[in-house]
Amino acid sequence: MVTAVRHLGPNWYATVMGTAIVATAGVALPVHLPGARTICAAVWLLSLALLLVLLGARALHWRHHADQARAHLLDPAMAPFYGCLSMALLAVGGGALTGGRYWIGTTAAVALDAVLFTAGTALGLAAALVVPYLMAVHHRADPREATPVWLLPLVAPMVSAALGPLLVPHLPAGQPRETLLLACVAMFGLSLLATLLMLPLVFARVVTGGPLPLALTPTLFLVLGPLGQSTTAVGKFADVAPGVVPAPYSQGFGALAVLYGVPVMGFALLWLALAAAHVVRALRLGMRFSMTWWAFTFPVGTCVTGAEALARHTGLAVYAWLAVGLYGVLVAAWGTAALHTARGLVSGALLAGPRPAPVVLRPVTARTTSGAAR
Repeated sequence: MVTAVRHLGPNWYATVMGTAIVATAGVALPVHLPGARTICAAVWLLSLALLLVLLGARALHWRHHADQARAHLLDPAMAPFYGCLSMALLAVGGGALTGGRYWIGTTAAVALDAVLFTAGTALGLAAALVVPYLMAVHHRADPREATPVWLLPLVAPMVSAALGPLLVPHLPAGQPRETLLLACVAMFGLSLLATLLMLPLVFARVVTGGPLPLALTPTLFLVLGPLGQSTTAVGKFADVAPGVVPAPYSQGFGALAVLYGVPVMGFALLWLALAAAHVVRALRLGMRFSMTWWAFTFPVGTCVTGAEALARHTGLAVYAWLAVGLYGVLVAAWGTAALHTARGLVSGALLAGPRPAPVVLRPVTARTTSGAAR
């Protein structure tokens, strides 16, 4: 077991995120599906189990393979995935209050979410600071190497902003509720502005540097994360603001949910089409499964919850059907990624170390005995 976790990186937390969002998005769908609540609660329990297993495995990784763990932090391709730990904690915590409470009860769900939200938010803020610092001081990354993976530590505070409002009604009325809500708004701004600084680098890399390598092509879907999650966040602010902040501001949150959410969701759909076109091209060129395929899950799930928020605040059926359609994509993506991951774990391929580069022998001209005699 100790040897098996040597190459278990922080990117594995994406499996937790992708599983939890299936439950969270499914509970809030604007259409009633028989048995959906029970199924979503079961999926949430699966995400909780995955989180506990990965936390244990990653603890073993740090204890017995500290050299590899430090190497991950100093690797510009792997360090951004440390934001996934925060988002995994937050996703499972938020799922406890949306789907899990039907099985474990509201009291236990609130307690669990409070712990995971606090830990996830602290880790997310740390990742948003430490990873960009490492990129500037130690990684010295080249803009031509920019990939959507660079967005991961910057999106983590946005996940806190979107899920924090779920805890607001469970706090004492008055300043505790208002403080948490405005803290979520602050994290919304932190993540949004940081994303706006990083996204042009990613877009410029895709447009001017040519398509990403086949294995990295699914990471284009990561751009949907801050778009869908920010739309979800402003919708959640509007849901809980009445009675928490003074009347003029509570009404402003309602307007923000629509005036911000509609154009951002429009751009999200444009990027979804662009990313899908790149993926189709990569599949035709022989792209095989890798853990980057989990990028098809959580980012799409945030677009589902964003569309659900717009359906609530606009009353338009088009957003309700958009949420249902995107949820179908999410479930299909999750099933595909989960199946291939299970196969890779059984075969051992996903936990194996990187293959050494093949040794190429240089041709050598040898003199034969007969040649020497002549």
